[in-house]
Amino acid sequence: MSAESELLEKIRELSMPVRIMHICGTHERTISRYGLRDVLPEEIEVLSGPGCPVCVTPEEEIDRAIALAESGIIITSFGDMMRVPGSNGSLMDARSRGCDVRMVYSIDDAFAIANKEPESKVVFFAIGFETTAPTNAAAILRNPPENFSLLLSHKLTIPAVAELIKEIEVDAFIAPGHVCTIIGVHPFQQFAEQGFPIVAAGFEAVDVLLSIVMILEQMNGSGKYSAENAYPRAVRDEGNVRAQEMMYQVFEVTDSQWRGLGTINGSGLKMKPEFAKYDAAVIYEDLLNEKMRDYSYEKSASSLCRCAEILKGKEKPDNCPLFAKKCTPSTPVGSCMVSQEGMCYNWYRYRGADSA
Repeated sequence: MSAESELLEKIRELSMPVRIMHICGTHERTISRYGLRDVLPEEIEVLSGPGCPVCVTPEEEIDRAIALAESGIIITSFGDMMRVPGSNGSLMDARSRGCDVRMVYSIDDAFAIANKEPESKVVFFAIGFETTAPTNAAAILRNPPENFSLLLSHKLTIPAVAELIKEIEVDAFIAPGHVCTIIGVHPFQQFAEQGFPIVAAGFEAVDVLLSIVMILEQMNGSGKYSAENAYPRAVRDEGNVRAQEMMYQVFEVTDSQWRGLGTINGSGLKMKPEFAKYDAAVIYEDLLNEKMRDYSYEKSASSLCRCAEILKGKEKPDNCPLFAKKCTPSTPVGSCMVSQEGMCYNWYRYRGADSA
């Protein structure tokens, strides 16, 4: 019997009505790719939370990147960010209009562009959770080229989970393995003490199934819950202390807007004042204020996209009237359909358009 089969058997033995939310786009990809929802007992529901960094980047921050590109500044970012819709198109659309928008694989690629083109201004649109923030902080500590800066859109996981439990019905969490490699497991203990068993998991099917077993074992136990580590080959309880130190050497905590969740207190990172010469928001403050003056972020009453509800685990993609019709991976309307970590993308790819 395979490890997956043994874990499924254990899950069936321990099964009870439970709603488990993961907070990781890679977990969603694993769950969808291997059809794990279809083999779990019906009474175990696995929800997808706001764990896809591309999906939670708000329209306003994309519009800011586009505004800089329209002003003649070279904008660099990861491939997934190119097609995420802002309030009036994406970075890819801006490139089609003649803006200099370039896909890179790392911040070092953006450095190389800045070094090669010293007469140009180069901005790296830095997104992601605690997983990518230390890398960008380390780059800043290496003294980047003078014509280089960061446009920050980093998010912090713990405040988002704290906000989620105020408004959704969920019994337990699968913690994101990538994030836990940086911050460890200890920060999630506060949620266990509030009555939510939580287990950090890796990214193979066996890892996800093991995390579900461990959650069910807690729920079948004494009622005293904890934050556990099912990914010890990569995650230490204290995380990567050096990465944390670098992150907070360069950045400081600030309030941040999340697509679908609104503004969450203390859920983002901004550049510390001593690194302001690398902060695009400071360098181009007047330009951005001028360009962004005419933007409006009132949600249209006629908007049918349900990304906001999907990011909170309140809706499934096939309940969205745009899913697999107007909204597809080649023509995404909402951010959840853009990235390989987005729930709509994975639902479309692994369940097929016929699921709509």
